[in-house]
Amino acid sequence: MTTLTNKAEALLLLHFIVFVWGFTGILGQEISLPADSLVGWRVWIAAAGIGGYALIARKSLAAAPRDIVAFASVGLITALHWICFFASIKASNISTALSVLSTTSFFVALVAPVIRKSRFLAYELVLGIVVIAGLFLIFRFEPDYTSGILLSLAASFFAALFSSFNSVFVARHPPHKIAFYEMAGAAVGMTIWLVGSGSWNTSTELPATYDILLLLILGLVATAYAFIAGIRVMQVLTPFTCAITINLEPVYTILFALFLYGEREWMSTGFYLGAMLILSTLFINAWMKRRSERSAAHF
Repeated sequence: MTTLTNKAEALLLLHFIVFVWGFTGILGQEISLPADSLVGWRVWIAAAGIGGYALIARKSLAAAPRDIVAFASVGLITALHWICFFASIKASNISTALSVLSTTSFFVALVAPVIRKSRFLAYELVLGIVVIAGLFLIFRFEPDYTSGILLSLAASFFAALFSSFNSVFVARHPPHKIAFYEMAGAAVGMTIWLVGSGSWNTSTELPATYDILLLLILGLVATAYAFIAGIRVMQVLTPFTCAITINLEPVYTILFALFLYGEREWMSTGFYLGAMLILSTLFINAWMKRRSERSAAHF
């Protein structure tokens, strides 16, 4: 990958990455495989793609055994996140899964201080109360999607875990190395799971041509490429710009779903009120972090 030369180029790349991430939910809906088989293919393809990138770019993958175990363990958490996420989509719909997945920021507020050994922030906990209110509305007005909502909540919790660990890793290790061992660890873990659950034969059967194409996009573009490109963007743009742009992901996905699937994705008024409450916390959180950064800069 070439080096980014200016902020405009980096911002354009960031919006493309968010667009790609936003399309992940659509891919999960379209791929006919069960959630665990889908994730198995995704991590195998992603690990191969990142390994190939490291080989071509001549980037070392050498790491201490202790670090490899740590990365691989977080890779397993990432796989659990994806399994719950795709299972949520298949149990409800894209709008429900993505709206509830936005609660990740609330779980980060609870988990990150423990992992990073930092203090809890009062405003994040207050935003958490707003998130709970939004969830209450979604549960209240969409009782038929309870299983999908619970699966998406689990996906949010696992996302908070792996993102908090990665924020610690990336300060000391190159992103391609973290990504490779996380995806390789997830691939090994998914293989053991699929064999143990009896799903191995189904997972190793060659999917239909359409599924293969979508799996390659999911594994290579939406996972391997997007992860590495996302880190490059963060080296040029401010954390606030990255955060506020990434927060558009669920908005993009829900709009894509409404455009592609029409009435199947339309929800009740109460659902959209709950979703708006949850999504609003993402932007308020980004604004508050920007405000605290500016305050700190004055001292």
